[in-house]
This record gives sequence, structure tokens and C-alpha cells, in this order.
Amino acid sequence: MTERPLALTMGDPAGIGPDITLAAWTRRDADALPVFFLLGDPDVMAARADLLGLTVPIEIIEEPEEAIGCFSRALPIMPVAVGCKVEPGKPDEAAAAAIQGAIEQAVDLVRGGLASAVVTNPISKVVLTRAGFPHPGHTEYLAALGAEPGETLHPVMLLASKALKVVPITIHMPLQAVHDALTTELILKTIRITADGFRRYFEIEQPRLALTGLNPHAGEDGTLGDEEERIIAPAIEAAKAEGLDVSGPHPADTMFHASARETYDVALAMYHDQALIPIKTLAFETGVNATLGLPFVRTSPDHGTAFAIAGSGRASPASLIEALRLADTMSKRAAAKGAAA
Repeated sequence: MTERPLALTMGDPAGIGPDITLAAWTRRDADALPVFFLLGDPDVMAARADLLGLTVPIEIIEEPEEAIGCFSRALPIMPVAVGCKVEPGKPDEAAAAAIQGAIEQAVDLVRGGLASAVVTNPISKVVLTRAGFPHPGHTEYLAALGAEPGETLHPVMLLASKALKVVPITIHMPLQAVHDALTTELILKTIRITADGFRRYFEIEQPRLALTGLNPHAGEDGTLGDEEERIIAPAIEAAKAEGLDVSGPHPADTMFHASARETYDVALAMYHDQALIPIKTLAFETGVNATLGLPFVRTSPDHGTAFAIAGSGRASPASLIEALRLADTMSKRAAAKGAAA
């Protein structure tokens, strides 16, 4: 198969997306990075490089394949004009159209076979929402872009690091809404998509999935809540009947220490913070956000826009570097699976 580069979106240009993109490119040789190109504004990137004191030549490209030839000497950029003044740390909803446009173009290029995977820099949901963005988050937006007419995809957020891989079953919603959103059907669907993703992208044919409970002590046999017995356990039993290796529901407070993590390949948690607190504690700078259940590979740094340090030189590119590496690995494994099918 002809080599295809990764499509990296600019994220919010007032955040640290430009900083970490520039820093990652400067480490392309030291970290043996896969070839990527940026969908973003060349003027914004040049100005940020000057501010950070980085020597990063920029080469404007018209097609993704051009990135392969110039990546060693310059940062390849497919232009997406922001259309407003960009000041580090000062987000502007006038940039929302360009932020969304970069994401849409990246998805189109990957689905058209011209790029291998989508890697997204951080966006601000507040900025986009004020400009009329109708989706709860990045993950849900990508699912809408990846769906065929009349199709509804179920995206699964996977947070991955060497120390831990974890999936939140409910994602971007108020905690008080989790109780009503959490159903046996939702849990079972998430189990299936996660297991399939691990077979496809991580080469684990029978992944071990461990589920948390919802309540303290996993409900304490019903004395602290009955969701474990009424909602979670039936999903686990149904998954086991399908031949999947699933255990739980386990008390969440004892699932993430070192010896417990050795007993599973991925933990499935019932709500956002139950999943993200342990991985951000263990791997804040190196964790990667990957989305399962899409018709294309997507990864992202596991952090936000960090407006407070944009343009300061303090932003670490470590999570973006890991996201680029994981996207490359996932896309190659998916391609190999497809060729073998």
C-alpha cells in the first residue's frame, strides 16, 4: 500500500495546538514520528513559531501526498484560513468556522483514502457552542461526520497510555443525567465496540474487559444502590454469553492500582470522571484519546486547549506525539486486518 500521511487538525488556534504541533515537528527525527500534515492557517503557525523562537520552515501543500516529500525539511500545511486575528490565550468564536472546517476536511481526506488517520488538536467546546456548534463534544461531532445518510454511529472514547486504557460508557453529560442515560443496552453496545476495537487496532484477539460499578463499593450488594444488579450485571452476562472476556462490576476505588491493572486490558467506567481521573493521574502528559466505533482512525492528545499557557513555550508536545504514533499504528493494523480479510 502506498504510504499515506496523517491529517492533523489545527484545533483552536488561540490554544496550545499550534505550540505542540510546531514542537512535535521539531522532534520528528528524535522521536521517529510518522509523516503528518497540518490543516491550519500558515500565517498563524509562522507567527506562533516566531513567538516561541522555533525555527520551523513551512511548506504549503495542495494534496496530502506532497507531505511525504517535504516533511523532513518543512512542516506541511494544507491551508485553512482562520479569517480573524489570533492572539494566544484569547479564544475568539470568529475562528469557529475554520476550526470545524479543518476537522471536516481531515475526515474527508481520510475517508477518501488520501490520508491514513485523523489526529485532532484540542478544541474549545465553549467557543464552538457560542458559534452554534450543536454537538456535545469532539467525539460526537466526528461520529456525525463519519455516519452515512440515515446512519447513527455510537462513538466510544478510549483513553490510552502504557499504564492504563479506559473507556467511559457515558461521556459528556452532567453527573445527574448519568443515572437515566446508563442502560444495559448502552453498556453492552460499548462492550462490543471496545472488544472489536482491541481486536482491530491493538491485536488482542480476546481482550480482557473489566467494568466498574456505578455506586461506591459497586453498590455493596444493593445497600448503596441497585444499578449494579439491575443494569450493569445483565450487560456483563450477555457479553459473556457472546464469548467475550468481561468481569465486574468492580468497585471503582480498587480497580486502578498497579496490581489490579494487570488483570485487564481495558477498564470500562460508568461516567466521564470515573474514567478520566485515573488515567490523567497516571499519564497526564502521555495519554491519548482515541475514538472507537468510527469508519476511520482518530486520535487526539488527552488534554485541552490550555489557553493560559498558549504561546509561552511551556506546553508539552508529549501527548500529541503519542497520539500521532498511536494513529499511525492503529491505521496500519486496520489496513493489515482489511488486507487479510
